[in-house]
Amino acid sequence: MAWNIRMVSTYPPRRCGIGTFCRDLSNALSQLTGEVGHIRTAAIDNNHGPYNIPVDLVIDQYNPHSWEDVTREIINRAKESNNPTAIVLQHEFGLDPNDQGNDGEGRNFVNIAKACKENNLTCLIYLHTVLEQPNDHQRQTIIDLAEHSDGLIVTTESAIDILEGHAYSISHFKLKHIDHGIRMHHPTQFDRFGIKSEFGMNDIFLVTTLGLLSPGKGIQYSIRAYGKFVHESCTPAQRQHIVYVVGGQCHPEFIKADGGSYYRDFMSELDTALKEAGVKWCKVNDIDNVDWHANDIVFLDTFFDESMLLKFYGATNVMVLPYLNMEQISSGILADTIGSGRVAISTKFRYALELIYSNKSCRPGVTIGRFARGILVDPAEASIEQIAQALDFLVFEKENRLRMEKQAHQRGYQMRWANSAWAMVQYIDFVSEEKEITTGRGMKFLREKPSSLTLKTKRLGNLPTDKNH
Repeated sequence: MAWNIRMVSTYPPRRCGIGTFCRDLSNALSQLTGEVGHIRTAAIDNNHGPYNIPVDLVIDQYNPHSWEDVTREIINRAKESNNPTAIVLQHEFGLDPNDQGNDGEGRNFVNIAKACKENNLTCLIYLHTVLEQPNDHQRQTIIDLAEHSDGLIVTTESAIDILEGHAYSISHFKLKHIDHGIRMHHPTQFDRFGIKSEFGMNDIFLVTTLGLLSPGKGIQYSIRAYGKFVHESCTPAQRQHIVYVVGGQCHPEFIKADGGSYYRDFMSELDTALKEAGVKWCKVNDIDNVDWHANDIVFLDTFFDESMLLKFYGATNVMVLPYLNMEQISSGILADTIGSGRVAISTKFRYALELIYSNKSCRPGVTIGRFARGILVDPAEASIEQIAQALDFLVFEKENRLRMEKQAHQRGYQMRWANSAWAMVQYIDFVSEEKEITTGRGMKFLREKPSSLTLKTKRLGNLPTDKNH
């Protein structure tokens, strides 16, 4: 039996990490021709189209009637299909406005899940944000998504601990961890040198930060850290052979927010950071005419297409992720860095703790990952000194850096998109079969006396109830 899969998500050309995630997952699923029929996406849109297949339905993000109309259409098409359909919702609070247009306050994803349940359709939810301290609306939204869906999928095991905890109290049997996929395996040293040659940086040690920019990405701190590193650790001659590339643009919706005031404040903050760092820098739209030896920092102000993004992963020696949101449970940039066999210097957000430190307790300060896959630092002001220290170690300790690359590659190899897609299809089969399970009509024993043998286990004590079982 092949499953048709219906995604509800943002999708390219909209510039959104969740849209990229949905595209990459869909591409991997399309390779499973024996298990997957057709894959279609209802794209959550905010004037970013037009779209091509697999997008066949478009939701106007700020029009509540559009959400209702597309939900009905999803249900109708699923009922008409010869193959069973699994609906997969890519949930993010910021994509879910209420009827007044207030971001993060809507119930649209919950309403789709309820409609699927009422029509006996399999529905799974990818949670892209799991907050340890949610507000009332956020908490109830996640609880209701669990109630009305067949399962919640997360990309970090620590998110399962949070969802089982006191904030949500969701049954363990409704939760599934599936790795965030990666787009490439391990560029060989020849590939790295070849790509650098193409970029005109044969003799350059490349430090990068990639992705959409915003104040929460912490670039204002990594700039200062890089300045500290080159001034304190490098000779003038060495500085000509090390460069920090900040690649990517600000999110289009961030640029427009509040008439552009947030964007202007952010640009001012970066200018201040550059002055304090005392570095030579330039801002370009492409790399054809960059003098790599004349600049400490290069801002590559462009939206990376897939080919260019993969080349930069391949050319990179060290990736810096100075993120400020420590509750972030997913990062495509970090996943692809590890998958590319590259060393990351990252703040201690949840996903980084999982990939680099295996969810163990992490002391304050600079910490080399438990399996030496990367280096963890504290966020914000503390990261300035710590990122500089980490750069000093990785630049001048080549043998250690190369060993760390091998360790990263070993973990990344497990995270190929093909593996994530296969795990999702298997999970769809599992939850579908669970719906059909019924128990026999044997005797039911009620406890009539206390016993010292009573097993008290949090997980087993929170088993889901089902009147059909």
